[in-house]
Amino acid sequence: MGSQGANLPPHVLIFPLPIQGHVNSMLRLAELLCLADLDITFIVSEFSHNRLLKHTSVASRFGRYPGFRFQSISDGLPDDHPRAGERVMDIMPAIKNVTGPLFKQMMIEKNCFVSPTRRPITCIIADGVLSFAGDFAEEKGIPLIYFRTVSACSFWACFCMPELIEAGDIPLKGEGMDLFVKSVPGMEGFLRRRDLPGFCRVHDINEPKLQILKSETRQTPRAQAAILNTFEDLEGPILSQIRKYMPRLYTIGPSHSHLTARLEAENIKTSISSGSFWEEDRSCVAWLDSQPPKSVIYVSFGSITVVTKDQLLEFWYGLVNSGQRFLWVMRPDSIMGKDGESQIPVELQEGTKARGYMVGWAPQEEVLNHSAIGGFLTHSGWNSTLESIVTGVPMICWPYFADQMINSRFVSEVWKIGLDMKDTCDRVIIEKMVRDLMDVRKDEFLPRADDMAKLARKAVNEGGSSYCNLDGLVEYIKSMVV
Repeated sequence: MGSQGANLPPHVLIFPLPIQGHVNSMLRLAELLCLADLDITFIVSEFSHNRLLKHTSVASRFGRYPGFRFQSISDGLPDDHPRAGERVMDIMPAIKNVTGPLFKQMMIEKNCFVSPTRRPITCIIADGVLSFAGDFAEEKGIPLIYFRTVSACSFWACFCMPELIEAGDIPLKGEGMDLFVKSVPGMEGFLRRRDLPGFCRVHDINEPKLQILKSETRQTPRAQAAILNTFEDLEGPILSQIRKYMPRLYTIGPSHSHLTARLEAENIKTSISSGSFWEEDRSCVAWLDSQPPKSVIYVSFGSITVVTKDQLLEFWYGLVNSGQRFLWVMRPDSIMGKDGESQIPVELQEGTKARGYMVGWAPQEEVLNHSAIGGFLTHSGWNSTLESIVTGVPMICWPYFADQMINSRFVSEVWKIGLDMKDTCDRVIIEKMVRDLMDVRKDEFLPRADDMAKLARKAVNEGGSSYCNLDGLVEYIKSMVV
């Protein structure tokens, strides 16, 4: 590289798993690195890219950074694949068999995206489940950093999977689900078998999705560094366990709050950014404006969860019978009946009008920040959990799969900022938990949630742990340029 090229900034390749929660987390990281004047190539699936362009301001949002580029690639699934419910796991073999070879071909043909104004790739920041990106980095001698978009507690439990198998805690066969797990250091005494990540719920130890998760997680330490979207005051004891294997570990979360803080520090005018794959219905904000403070429970099960009509009605009866106001997000593809049709029952739509409001998708960060929101009935996805923590909103957790199972246990038993309702969908239990969260026990949950929110905001402001860790990550990347 000539003398002019030597002055070019580092060039970082970022590659998320093409699922909304993963893409969203890594887009925020990309913007944080853009603010540090690094060049970024962001690889995104064609399907994800099209949804982002259609439903978000991502084009204008990143248009202000001349060093940012999108690069699209196939995720290996047909356009009409639902990419939701249990079938979301189809993404793993498709990514491995189709996207992996395409990625390698793209990197070679494009000479790792070098141009007169951009140096070759300085380092690859890959989603922690994309081992083929790590294989390419090792083969070409490119520094590798893994970004694990799940919680530290979920990652650590998955990392300990060989020990869990040896102890007989996996595979979970529906027996002894409330037995405590003793082979995940730091979680003895409160982690039960039913709280293990959903991938462990198999009858056969050779189940492909279990083996994929085991191998992908255990290979993480081969990277030169790892990034987690969490903060030290939230998951410090678990982070200490992880650092025994990955000492160069950067906690930079909550990333959405961190990004907002950095943008404000740069006097960049911005609204709450969205990485949604769905069109947001903002009419719910006007409805919230007319509700009393802390009176509404927000109900959303994320971008992947699919429920049956029977489950849907149990939730509805529980919410209505609780006597509380509710804002309910009902994703267009989230309801599956026995006949395979997806639709909202008429009685549910009509019966909601008294105290409820329903939308297909909501601007979640804005909703959780609204003064009318007093609780969150959530699927316990990690992004949703962090967004709730930052706003000081207590949670009722109804986890669907994957990392959500363990997140919900930490919310209820470790951080004590909500209730865990996993493995049940009963109107009586739902009614009781909604009343407990919003009324009976609100004086118990709200102060703890508010204290945790203060710690989260402290972490991402100047001098905080996540703020300093991001600065350290940038300096580490800059040190790779020779």
